[in-house]
Amino acid sequence: MTQHIVVLGGGSTGEHFVGALRRLDTSSQVTVIERLLVGGECSYWACMPTKTMVRAPELYAAAGHTFDAIDPGALDVQKVFAWRDVVAERDDSSQVEWLDSQNAELVRGDAAVTAPGVVTVDGRELRYDRLVIATGSSPVVPPIDGLDGIDYWTNREATETTEVPKRLVVLGAGPVGCELAQFFQRVGAQVTLVQGDTRILSRVDADAAELVADALATEGIDIRVGVQAVRAERDALSLSDGSSVAFDQLLIATGRKPNVDGLEPLGLTISRRGIEVDERMRAAQDVWALGDVTGIAPFTHVGKYHARIAAYDMDGREVRADHRAVPATIFTDPQVAMVGDTDGGVSARWDLTSVPRLSTYERPKRPGFLKVVADPERRVLKGAVAVGPEAGEWLQQLTLAIRAETPIEVLLDVIQPYPTFSEAVFLALRELNLDL
Repeated sequence: MTQHIVVLGGGSTGEHFVGALRRLDTSSQVTVIERLLVGGECSYWACMPTKTMVRAPELYAAAGHTFDAIDPGALDVQKVFAWRDVVAERDDSSQVEWLDSQNAELVRGDAAVTAPGVVTVDGRELRYDRLVIATGSSPVVPPIDGLDGIDYWTNREATETTEVPKRLVVLGAGPVGCELAQFFQRVGAQVTLVQGDTRILSRVDADAAELVADALATEGIDIRVGVQAVRAERDALSLSDGSSVAFDQLLIATGRKPNVDGLEPLGLTISRRGIEVDERMRAAQDVWALGDVTGIAPFTHVGKYHARIAAYDMDGREVRADHRAVPATIFTDPQVAMVGDTDGGVSARWDLTSVPRLSTYERPKRPGFLKVVADPERRVLKGAVAVGPEAGEWLQQLTLAIRAETPIEVLLDVIQPYPTFSEAVFLALRELNLDL
């Protein structure tokens, strides 16, 4: 008998699952349920639009670091928004066609599990043999007095706007808050960044966060840390230190929460982080949960990885998800890239100002670094963090090194091209005190 697999969520994770499954299984009936656009948050309101938005202002700023050799002229923000809207066009017809090419039915609407084996979508009952939960996450909106009377932004409104507010307050200084704060400052807003923790990017390496904070402050962003928002009014935000900051627009970037409503009959274990899963991404018998909804690592690339694990598991393969080397990139300027575990172990750092490539890339040279962390017993890397131009691109070789447990002796013997930022890998590894 042909089995019926229902996928809750047609975002990048759900799409990737369908593709991965179809490479292994061409006969199962597949139904994808999506309440908004196929392609999801990443395609239309997160990764793709934000990275397009920051690119042109980054190039414009880079021109100022070329020893006055380039006069970039004026930055046309409306053309930036137009580019964004081409890349993140909110039309999912091509994705719908792709699902059809994969012999997957698309059902639009709000879904709820009414009983194990039964999903209801706006009154339509669908029975399934296996269920994949890829429902993603939504912005967290903090309980601030008066906020319900404010027309505030989340990342969605910020990535749809074609207007630049004169004064913008960004509440929350994680990756999303910092990226958008820098973008709007660069295109003409006066930005105030408010963070309840004692520093911005509180989950990132402290040295890396400090360099980003310095860069944002240098560009004119007013950074307020260690303060809570206590009341929102029509044009001002009152803070816990007694101060008040005026705004024309308020952007809420205080994190995200897993979308777990409508799953109660499944009896899943749901923590504050999200749906608990095992190493095969199983949340219950014949139920898999993938991506943001698990809270393991809220990145599109992790959701796609989970999708492949689940597809392989359904096909009867012996697979286990391995999260030891999860890469992440923050697309501020300077860029921050991280992978693995940087706590404990033996560490070494190399400043990018001592890498020849930086002299050819910008003048005056801005600070950046590569930090590597090793397990001295096993003599392999366990983590790394980099701050500098395109760090997310050249740090990826260390993702492979951590995942493959490549001996540090081998890494030191790798020939890095000259002149590139990758030379920092050799130079930092050489500083590790492991008696190599």
